[in-house]
Amino acid sequence: MSPLPCPSGAPLTAHRSPPLSAALTLSVALALAAPAIHAADPAKTPAARSAPAGAAPSQAAPAFRLEQLVALAVSAHPASEAARAQRDAAAAGIDTARAFPNPEVEYLAGNARPNQPGTSRGNAYTVAVTQPLDLPWVRAARIGTAEAGLRVAEAEYRGFLADVTARVRLHYYEVLRRDAELAAAREDQQLMEDIHGRIALQVSTGEAARYELIKADAEMLSARNRAKSAAFRVTQAKAALRQYVGQGLPADFALDGGLPTRLEVPSLERLRDDILARNPDLARSREAAEQAEARLSLERSLRTPAVALKASRDNDPDVRNDKLGVVVTIPLWDRRSGLVAEAAAQARRSRYALEEQRFTLLQSLEGAYHQYEIATSQVAALETGIVRQAENALKVAEAAYRYGERGILDYLDAQRVYRAARNELIAARYELAAAVVELERLRTAPTTSAASPDDAAALPSSPSSPAASGR
Repeated sequence: MSPLPCPSGAPLTAHRSPPLSAALTLSVALALAAPAIHAADPAKTPAARSAPAGAAPSQAAPAFRLEQLVALAVSAHPASEAARAQRDAAAAGIDTARAFPNPEVEYLAGNARPNQPGTSRGNAYTVAVTQPLDLPWVRAARIGTAEAGLRVAEAEYRGFLADVTARVRLHYYEVLRRDAELAAAREDQQLMEDIHGRIALQVSTGEAARYELIKADAEMLSARNRAKSAAFRVTQAKAALRQYVGQGLPADFALDGGLPTRLEVPSLERLRDDILARNPDLARSREAAEQAEARLSLERSLRTPAVALKASRDNDPDVRNDKLGVVVTIPLWDRRSGLVAEAAAQARRSRYALEEQRFTLLQSLEGAYHQYEIATSQVAALETGIVRQAENALKVAEAAYRYGERGILDYLDAQRVYRAARNELIAARYELAAAVVELERLRTAPTTSAASPDDAAALPSSPSSPAASGR
């Protein structure tokens, strides 16, 4: 009797001796398939998986961590510079509001011509200086409006940073997801090529029907197409990430990290309190409402008469007159009723927008938290049940195919079920990361992972190909 290897490595005994051609076929298949199986092992890290095939270690693309990408996006991206410039402009507005009005100087010169005898004739001039007074209540309202504008700009800048961070994190996990899908697709492609070579050898020796080779051809072409599509999606995901990070990220790069298996977030009540206290979008709406109230106060204070001090000197050939007085602008025709009404309407609009923003954020929080719970349960179910059962079913189908109890179609169906479960696990881990990223954006505080990046990047790999053990 001829011993045959099993998944555990212990030899099994067949019930009947194989013919000589089958023994020769087994020897040739083992010699051809063993190197391919060892070469098909996926890389241990996403950075190594994303490196081009055949590249030397010295030519490997630089690997970036998530913190590095966020720092590059915040410091070097043109949009960050524009956001900081807007904040600086609002800060300069306070200096403008604190400035006192400039004095006005008048100078008039001419000739004095007497109309009566005995009056001197010569040059005459008038000098006048007018200093508008900055009324305290008007000045306080103007400075308060400018300070509220600065607080709005700072809240917008914090919101911009939170949005950039969330987008970079989301695209970072998107690249990791596509890297994992590419590694799985290449593993499936290598497996199908091994199976195809084994079946082609069996068909050439007459041990298998030709329809099995046709089916293997179709599966191998499908696996190659999936690997090409996965590689294209990796390129797309990296381009999208580089778009948000900026030119500081090279065109050829890798990522250091992996999709999380479990992420801890605070309770829903704690998240709700944090959002109401620290969310930049809500803070911006709140500061915008205060700015609108300050502008309304400014427009109302500008209804009061404007006062200015004026000093003048009239110099004639015979007489010099020095005068000191007050200039009062009386709001007789323009009571600023239109501007006051407009500011009041903007204040009401800002208050309603604040209430809408608060309601929208709380609804978004509930949706993101429920998505986090769903993703967490899906990851747990896939890791502990579905993927493991699909892997066990694949091992059973592999053993049955190896001992001739099932055909290649049954084994390929089991491989397809396992592949679908593994891809669902990759997608579920990405959805978990995306839900946590949204919670971080709303809360503007990072969460902690319960698994290290290397552990999180590990995905279940396919069992060894039956081509390595023979049928």
